[in-house]
Amino acid sequence: MSSVSEEPLAQRPIVTLTTDFGNSDHFVGALKGVILDIEPEAEIVDICHFVQAFDVLDGALTISQAYSYFPSGTVHLVVVDPGVGTARRPIIASSDKYHFVAPDNGVLSLVYAREARLHVRHITSEHYFLQPVSNTFQARDIFAPVAAYLAKQVDSLKFGEEVEDYVRFSAPKPKVLDEGRMRGVVLKVDRFGNLITNITPADASMLFEPGAAGFKILVGNREVTRMRNSYAEGAAGEVFGILGSMGFLEIAANRGAATQLAGAAKGAEVNVVLGEAAAVSTGA
Repeated sequence: MSSVSEEPLAQRPIVTLTTDFGNSDHFVGALKGVILDIEPEAEIVDICHFVQAFDVLDGALTISQAYSYFPSGTVHLVVVDPGVGTARRPIIASSDKYHFVAPDNGVLSLVYAREARLHVRHITSEHYFLQPVSNTFQARDIFAPVAAYLAKQVDSLKFGEEVEDYVRFSAPKPKVLDEGRMRGVVLKVDRFGNLITNITPADASMLFEPGAAGFKILVGNREVTRMRNSYAEGAAGEVFGILGSMGFLEIAANRGAATQLAGAAKGAEVNVVLGEAAAVSTGA
């Protein structure tokens, strides 16, 4: 029997989609059709289509939590675009491993914060666009074709000149009020009703130490005094703190929605009182 050398299979180009389009309209399907028409070999992966409508920070959080788990060469298409049809620029941001195609409105800000080396280009080469370009659906006519051509290995240099003044913002940081007290905010509420705060172990290390005690977390109508290592550790109806997979303090409940139990939602204040201040205070 003759031996046959086995060549490694070439990786299909990957394009991911992160949008606020939902799934009740034709928008996502149209994006996929455009991409596949240009690059039929593309593997399209839906990261999320339920970013809160028009919420650039929620989009930034979503892509920042997912992009780095994909193979090198992946093209990430991110469209949360309340300024569609205006003078805001379409851009490509390229790191050592990935390309990101998005509107220049800050939706890539948390990617910028994580990546040491990035080159950002203003997309101006209109011959890559679908024509005519709609003023209301540029995800279809500009962003999707550009992502497809990048997946087809067209050099990013061909799409436009590099820019330095791209839009970026910092996620809200907790504010230290005085010794032993800080104030954070709920950045988002996930589908399980967990309240994702902006407080990290670097901000309040005491909360995340084994057997943490002597603290109060005040959010909504609840005073939280326990941290748990897993959701299942919580008692029925208990609202507790936990270090979530996003790297932030979460206010959670075991098989319950903390957002309902605490009467708090996105944007709610989260007051943390530590040490001696917690022993003598019931508020922040």
